[in-house]
Amino acid sequence: MVSVDLQLFPNFSGVPPFEETAPTLSENAADKALHYSRFSDLPVIADDSGLVVHALGGAPGVRSARYAGPHASSVERIEKLQAEMRARGSQDRRARFVCVIALAVLGRVVAVFSDAVEGEILESPRGTGGFGYDPIFLFGPAGKSFAEMSADEKNRCSHRAKAFRKLADFFASSPVL
Repeated sequence: MVSVDLQLFPNFSGVPPFEETAPTLSENAADKALHYSRFSDLPVIADDSGLVVHALGGAPGVRSARYAGPHASSVERIEKLQAEMRARGSQDRRARFVCVIALAVLGRVVAVFSDAVEGEILESPRGTGGFGYDPIFLFGPAGKSFAEMSADEKNRCSHRAKAFRKLADFFASSPVL
C-alpha cells in the first residue's frame, strides 16, 4: 500500500482563481494543475469530474457543475437533467461518472490519470449521502445509488477513487517525485 502525504495548498485564498472553461474534463484538470503549480514548489494535483449521460449526448459532461447555471444547487442540476431526459423520451438511462486527475510540477504536467464507473440514471433521487448527482446515479453491482452507499462503499468503486488509485500507483513507481 502506497502512502502519499497530501497537504492543503498554502495560501490558496491568495492565489488567483482558475476558471474552468476547457471543452473536456482532461483539459480542465491539466489546465487547473498547471495554473496552481505555478504558485508552488510542490507537486500539484487537480481533478475534474463529470457525469456523462448517453441519452443526452454526453451531457452534462464537462459542464456537470454548471449544468443548470453557475450558482445552481445540486437539486437544481438534478431536476434539469431529469427534465431533459423526460423531454427526450429516451428509455436509455445509461450513464458514467468520469474523473480525470492531472499532476503538475513547476508549471509542467507530469501525468494524467482517468477512470470511470458505469451506472444508470434513476427516475427519482434515492439516498442522502454523497453530493452532486449521487442521488440519481445507480451503481448496478451494489444495487444502490451513490447517495445510498456508505463512504467506504463508494470509495471502493467510485470513478474518483479508481483514478486516485492510479495516481498512488504512479507515486509508488516514480523515483522522480
